[in-house]
Amino acid sequence: MTAPLSILPVYQPDLSGNEKKYVNECLDTSWISSLGGFIDRFERAFERETGAKHAHSVSNGTVALHLAYHCLDIGPGDEVIVPTFTYISSVNTIAQTGATPVFVDCRPGDWLIDVEDVARKITPRTKAIVPVHLYGAICDMDPLMALARERNLKVVEDCAEALGSTINGRHVGTFGDIGTFSFFGNKTVTTGEGGMVTAHDSDLAARLKIVKGQGQSPTRRYWHTELGFNYRMTNICAAIGLAQIERIDAILARKRAIGALYRELSKDMPVEFQTLLPGVTSSDWLVSLLLPRGTDRDAVMAQMSSAGVETRPVFFCAHQMPMYAKGEHFPVSEDIAARGISLPSYPGLSDSDVARVVEELRRAIARQ
Repeated sequence: MTAPLSILPVYQPDLSGNEKKYVNECLDTSWISSLGGFIDRFERAFERETGAKHAHSVSNGTVALHLAYHCLDIGPGDEVIVPTFTYISSVNTIAQTGATPVFVDCRPGDWLIDVEDVARKITPRTKAIVPVHLYGAICDMDPLMALARERNLKVVEDCAEALGSTINGRHVGTFGDIGTFSFFGNKTVTTGEGGMVTAHDSDLAARLKIVKGQGQSPTRRYWHTELGFNYRMTNICAAIGLAQIERIDAILARKRAIGALYRELSKDMPVEFQTLLPGVTSSDWLVSLLLPRGTDRDAVMAQMSSAGVETRPVFFCAHQMPMYAKGEHFPVSEDIAARGISLPSYPGLSDSDVARVVEELRRAIARQ
């Protein structure tokens, strides 16, 4: 009797390094909350990895965005331009400040923010632009930053899905005023839940640190100099993050090899992968593709699931969500959102696992 095939999930973290050792150190020393040596060690390691001048850890990637918007003084009466094709936290955190999210379309090749559409949507109320680096690809930052400088706009890079991605050797999160990162369980580096904000301006970075800690003065305990929030990371999470980032080169190398193998094995199939700008090295965070137009995506995913291969749809467009719907139409984003699926992409996948995923995808598409 043939043994059943194992289930291949979309993602599972690799915790095979010093994670347990460092967490046990936290437990043994009782430094388990938001104070402790692993916080500083993780932040400094993150700065070295990304080239950011300042990095401050936070409790998750969503609060990283809200902290960024708040510390750039975005609020009621302001507009913030954001792609409609993104994870909803990019948008919800704008609304959380009282500002208005203004949606733009993405480009058909890389699925990322359309700078030309951004230029059309700028008004006197526009305060900031939010390029979102999805699935490991990088937005076209040179023209976007030129536009932002010309119009005196702030830029918050949402790098939740792009740790390890570079363009011409420069890491995401170092172009704009602030970069935000996520360390959720399915990210390239995970802390379970967690995030990071990066900045080059020292005064802005100092404010980010104060505000994430309830606005408390760094020199006078229980004296709060401005409105703040409890957005701090725990020492335990930072311990896991440090262990993860110690092995990031190996993790990225395997994920990139997996991404390349998916593309090679699928080159004769009628699917479209996300394209990259010249000079981009992607982290291949979550390998995603577009099914042929007219394909029943739900049926494809259901068939693959029955064969033990988990997939997931790409994001729905934010402008179609009930709380943001105004009858707007963004044809490129809507097309990608309707046809896109993400495939298993974790570093523990073997080459034979990848081949199995591709074969099941081939069979599922053929049945349409």
